[in-house]
Amino acid sequence: MEMGVKARKKAITKKLKKGASDFSASSASKDEAREFLPLEGGPAQKLPKTEVRENKATVLYIGRIPHGFYENEMEGFFKQFGTIKRLRIARNKKTGKSKHFGFIEFESPEVAKVVAETMHNYLLFEHLLQVQLIPPEHVHPRLWKGVNRWYKPLDWVKIERKRQDKERTLDDHKKLVEGILKRDKKRRKRIEAAGIDYECPEMVGSIQAAPKKIRFDAD
Repeated sequence: MEMGVKARKKAITKKLKKGASDFSASSASKDEAREFLPLEGGPAQKLPKTEVRENKATVLYIGRIPHGFYENEMEGFFKQFGTIKRLRIARNKKTGKSKHFGFIEFESPEVAKVVAETMHNYLLFEHLLQVQLIPPEHVHPRLWKGVNRWYKPLDWVKIERKRQDKERTLDDHKKLVEGILKRDKKRRKRIEAAGIDYECPEMVGSIQAAPKKIRFDAD
């Protein structure tokens, strides 16, 4: 009697194990060919297979760079993560001042990913840095043009001084005086339109003697 009970228990447990294995196999096959019904209606569709892309981005965009945190400071700070290949800060072509954003390239994609995750929204000199990875296909081919050439801003004071001190012919001097008188006339009209009772001094540039730097044309 006892032998019959044990045999039945073994048979039941064997069937349960076999049913569980069959159920797991069928559920796995269903997961491979899983389907979903679109919200707009229509026949069921298979889910598209998503491929895991390998991270190859090594270039980072860095925004909201604070004043005083320039190329040397940026290189000294970020080289603690890994080897830096290139970096640049966008600057104004006329003044040479920073535009407060730049780019940095690391040798290893893993290091670039760690920097993006670590330094994004990092508080630096009361500025929250904005650090984003740039995919290789989105990197502009001229991004690193002239990266090793330090930009020397133009001396606009010297350029303007040279323009003002250049030699002028009589016609150039006449045009200069006419422009001054024209601007003075517009200023007088604006003062009158504002209802201000003010007597503007007369311009005497047109009756002054010719300046010393006038070049006379040879006849």
